[in-house]
Amino acid sequence: MAVHLPGEPLFRRVTSEANKETLSLFGLPLARYIDIDDSEELLRIIRLTPDDQPIDLIIHTPGGIALAATQIAFALKAHKGKTTVMVPHYAMSGGTLIALAADEILMDPNAVLGPVDPQISTRNGTYAATSIIKVTETKTRDETEDETLYLAEEARKALDQMMDTVRQLLREKYDKDTIEHVIDNLVEGKYTHDFPITAEATCNLLGQCATVEIPREVYQLMDLYKMDKPQRKGIEYVPLPRPSRGDRQ
Repeated sequence: MAVHLPGEPLFRRVTSEANKETLSLFGLPLARYIDIDDSEELLRIIRLTPDDQPIDLIIHTPGGIALAATQIAFALKAHKGKTTVMVPHYAMSGGTLIALAADEILMDPNAVLGPVDPQISTRNGTYAATSIIKVTETKTRDETEDETLYLAEEARKALDQMMDTVRQLLREKYDKDTIEHVIDNLVEGKYTHDFPITAEATCNLLGQCATVEIPREVYQLMDLYKMDKPQRKGIEYVPLPRPSRGDRQ
């Protein structure tokens, strides 16, 4: 992720090195996740930003720790100045949750977001909360192992918590029906967790808050960070002039 504070011509790139798990998205190996270090740094940046100063946040991530993404999302929502999230390639899972908190989402025509449905990890793998719940609904109590029942209870809590989080992030921008429509598409297991929500679909889902438009400077910044090039540290600073609204093409 990168933060652009207008008036202070600086892009801040945040990449996660703590969670070095391997994830394949469309056949591409990914290893950078949003972690607690990222949320601590971004919360500090947002806290130190004057209330009336806009924030542009570039998000390029497969997701990450739910706690970290939720903290960033609520901090971004609470900022009084205009907040804009830019997605040049993808912002899956926790990245999408952060995007929902912004006043405006700018996406490349081929960029994607992803569902924010909770995932429950076990020693055998990671499963969608909605799928675990569905298993218990199709079997009797005697046919279901105790561990599965426990996981289903945790899954229900996680699902309720995520729906409540999305409602809080959207309640000042949309009416109830629209919010529930977003929840139906992004939280309640309509799609698999890695399903790509295209820019066009995002605009249809979120209306005028989403726009297919990315400043040229964002692409230039992204060229400096390739997925196969390890970063020596979690935070990188690249000075760039702030693009004017008319230059966002």
